[in-house]
Amino acid sequence: MQRELISGNSPWEPKIGFSRAVKVGPFIAVSGTTATGADGKIVGPGDVYAQTKQAILNIVTALKKAGATLDDVVRTRIFLTDITTWQEAARAHGEFFTDIRPAATMVGVSGFVSAEMLVEIEADAIIPEVKA
Repeated sequence: MQRELISGNSPWEPKIGFSRAVKVGPFIAVSGTTATGADGKIVGPGDVYAQTKQAILNIVTALKKAGATLDDVVRTRIFLTDITTWQEAARAHGEFFTDIRPAATMVGVSGFVSAEMLVEIEADAIIPEVKA
């Protein structure tokens, strides 16, 4: 199967050596995605809800480049630097995934590569086979 690398807007991709997403056949793995804006800066400093929304919008962009949508997402993983803010992250996640309802995990972590980053989200998607 062909392997397709999908880039995003993170300044960390070339420094660390990763892709925003990787597509192999119908499977798409979206790497840990933060709230970077088009300028590479963090959107919503200090605001878990705003950062969660932006991270999901960045995932939407990566999925679109891979030929998928949020409807194709089967799993998400949300990492928070302060697990007590889970309700704000959950509210934003719910706004996008209420009807899709992927398998989801939420975990508290000690930190990310930048102290401004409060949330990071991974997503896995499977593009349904189109029958002719």
